[in-house]
Amino acid sequence: MRRGFLGIDVGSISTNVVFLDGNKNLLFESYARVGGNPIDSVKARLKELASLMREKEMEVGALCTTGSGRQLVGVLLGADVVKNEISAHARAAVELHPDVRTIIEIGGQDSKVIIIENGMVVDFAMNLVCAAGTGSFLDSQARRLDITIEELSRRSILSKHPTAIAARCTVFSESDMISKQQMGHAQEDIIMGLCHALARNFIGNVARGKQLCSPVLLQGGVSANLGILRAFENALGCKVIVPRHHMVMGAYGAALLAMETDIDKSRFRGADIWAHHIHTQSVNCEDCPNNCEIIEIIDTGEVVGRTGGRCGKW
Repeated sequence: MRRGFLGIDVGSISTNVVFLDGNKNLLFESYARVGGNPIDSVKARLKELASLMREKEMEVGALCTTGSGRQLVGVLLGADVVKNEISAHARAAVELHPDVRTIIEIGGQDSKVIIIENGMVVDFAMNLVCAAGTGSFLDSQARRLDITIEELSRRSILSKHPTAIAARCTVFSESDMISKQQMGHAQEDIIMGLCHALARNFIGNVARGKQLCSPVLLQGGVSANLGILRAFENALGCKVIVPRHHMVMGAYGAALLAMETDIDKSRFRGADIWAHHIHTQSVNCEDCPNNCEIIEIIDTGEVVGRTGGRCGKW
């Protein structure tokens, strides 16, 4: 059977899966909401992938997981390599745009800037504290305005006079939006004002002290928002590129990293794992004063892995 290379990016909002053949051709990609259960979300994506693998008579030659849920899913599926999001997004960006120098990646709960020189990561920063400028905040504002996130993107670029919105944090931004709404500002101007505020917040906080050089790539779920793209171009004074596969760049980079592993046989537990009854339970390890909370992954009554400890025991 032909070998393919699987990358899985499990974040707070979405599960992204990419499957490449040996020539780096993308055979399968999937972007889907986690829905509060990363294991079920991954199983649903694997069910789709299993059908394709049977059709093309392929097997997984190597698997790489990334994202905030990389350890959990890595243990569950038998990952050959587990990488952080910085490595995965940078690898994907350099593959598609070898001359890239700045990567702006905005996810559901965090955002990050990655500085590239000669195809290598030389600096990065992440925002893990405040949700301002992330996908979850845009989602919440779209719900408050009773529109979809897609409609929020479309309306933003209709703005002629963007409203000035506070950008320091989610609480200030939301209260300012409500105030401007009550004052009579047009909805599209408020939305575009929010996009400008989020771009300023990112540049002033996440990327503070860093030189953001062109070419600049915008990746992650928020990269689909046309207002955010325009706001970053306005703030940076240069063209911002939204690359191919921009919604699944973490998984795409993970698949490339899987391809670069030097292994004869993958530890991958099989695409048919979607049909297994899998659940987790937590136990406390009392072997030392840390009292770590360990997550056990149970597949059809058998413990197949554990994760969560501070030492190497589990």
